[in-house]
Amino acid sequence: MRRATTVLAGLLVLFALLLPSETNGLDPAAFLRIPVEALLGVALVLVLPVRAGRVVAALGGLLLGLLTILKIVDLGFATVLSRPFDPVVDWSLIGSGVEFLSASMGRTGAIAAVVGAGLLAGAVLLLLTLAVLRLSRVVVRHRAAAARTAAALGVVWLTCAVLGAQLVPGLPVAAANTAGAAYTHAVGVRTSLHDRDEFARQLVADPYRDIPADRLLTALRGKDVVLAVLESYGRSAVEGPEFAPAVAPLLDEGTRRLDAAGFASRSAFLTSSTSGGGSWLAHATLLSGLWIDNQQRYRDLEASDRGTLSSAFRRAGWRTVGVMPGVTSPWPEAGFYQYNRIYDAGQLGYRGPKFSWATMPDQYTLNTFQQLERSAPGRPPVMAEIPLVSSHAPWSPLPRLVAWHDVGDGQVFNSMNAPGAEPNAILTRDPARVRADYRASIEYSLNSLISYVETYGDDRLVLVFLGDHQPSPIVTGEGAGRDVPITIVTRDRALLDRISGWHWQAGLRPHPDAPVWRMDAFRDHFLTAFGPP
Repeated sequence: MRRATTVLAGLLVLFALLLPSETNGLDPAAFLRIPVEALLGVALVLVLPVRAGRVVAALGGLLLGLLTILKIVDLGFATVLSRPFDPVVDWSLIGSGVEFLSASMGRTGAIAAVVGAGLLAGAVLLLLTLAVLRLSRVVVRHRAAAARTAAALGVVWLTCAVLGAQLVPGLPVAAANTAGAAYTHAVGVRTSLHDRDEFARQLVADPYRDIPADRLLTALRGKDVVLAVLESYGRSAVEGPEFAPAVAPLLDEGTRRLDAAGFASRSAFLTSSTSGGGSWLAHATLLSGLWIDNQQRYRDLEASDRGTLSSAFRRAGWRTVGVMPGVTSPWPEAGFYQYNRIYDAGQLGYRGPKFSWATMPDQYTLNTFQQLERSAPGRPPVMAEIPLVSSHAPWSPLPRLVAWHDVGDGQVFNSMNAPGAEPNAILTRDPARVRADYRASIEYSLNSLISYVETYGDDRLVLVFLGDHQPSPIVTGEGAGRDVPITIVTRDRALLDRISGWHWQAGLRPHPDAPVWRMDAFRDHFLTAFGPP
């Protein structure tokens, strides 16, 4: 039993040391390597007095446990958000994660997941500390053998490091990934702390701060400008091999349908500041003209007086509204964006079923906006930001389009949701099914928009629709990038002439060689194109 326990302790420590922090390193051969941290630990225990060695072993086990938890969190962030965890600014995302779990798995499932994560973290800390202590005692009892083994493995490690030996591409046999993870996060912490000062300088550098209201957006006077943001509508949706065969023809057919209704369109790509999640960061980037890629920047932005697209429209005389079906609690950011009116989920009057995370179907959101704002008699021109949430993960179940005059209060959708039909959580479904559900959700959201323009579009309507970010790597695979499509639709060809210098492509579908801008560049391009010369 003692020998078996020692072997298990050794395997546990090796697993913790060799565990990668990136998903592309999750290969069984990744654990057939030599961790330099283990060799250094043995050497340290051998040279220290016994009592001091035990203290160092206990602290080393605790530190290894913390780093292992950090690597597990990194894997989770890489799986969902395509980036590692930032210990400085990402703690606030815990609440958003729990909210998403509650919507996807129910409150009981979310509580169970949180409790399970806490128990796992405690177990990792305790077991690794005990394992390192046990191994240190074995090293002390067998000093000569331990020294010879460590020396021999040290020679092998150095040889492999010099030769660059690899069993798996990108994973050297001479491993140091735990020390590397610690160093990377230490550098990241320093960068995050310095970033706040840099961002403060960017906040005050606004070329449109002092532009008079009568010189803002003059080319759009009298137009209703709708900024529709489709959740998870990424470049992969129009180019990915599993999605393009359905989505690309849908966009091409939509182009023909809207052309027949008198509309023209131009499309390109924007590079989002986030991926897989964090939609609010992308919205802030788009509207503010600043690169908002973490929660600290987001908080500093909303505490500032930075001008946004929505505030520019309000200054220029538009009625500005935010139609927010995904907002289910108080939204303090509303004041920063300077909307005349916010319609959150509770104020949109929906009486139908939820569709997983989405509080209501996109068709209902668009129809209700039309009835509340664009159909009002004697109204001023309206500028609206409308996040469409039907394509939000976990993409199942989904509604279907109905006749617009049947939408009503949403009860028409009751027959489309059978909550017990299949599990909602992404990780409990077959990946191929998850990707199929994602594709279907994008098709539904795009069809809702195209049909809305056909039904309610007029000479006043200027529609800008885009994705907020790419879906998670579960859908796109590794290395998919952060580009999202963006499209402008209008009947007024003179408006499209004003953006001819952008070289955007005709139609709803941007081709692979379409221009690509960073998302924070859009605000200034837009204000320049539609302002006075």
